[in-house]
Amino acid sequence: MSSECPGKNSWPELVGTNGDYAASVIEKENRRVDAIVILDGTPVTADFRCDRVRVWVNTNRVVIKPPTAG
Repeated sequence: MSSECPGKNSWPELVGTNGDYAASVIEKENRRVDAIVILDGTPVTADFRCDRVRVWVNTNRVVIKPPTAG
């Protein structure tokens, strides 16, 4: 689904980095999105939005899943 979104929409290279750093990189590389750092296990809505990237982190704030638009 993320291929429907304009611009860069996937950042697998950020897995293992700090979540706040990852969010800043994402927002620089695609100015159309807001990157949101979220602790793994936090409930979220299931709606798809091209202007949102969820950055899933563990308790150490390390990115654990490839961030993608949606």
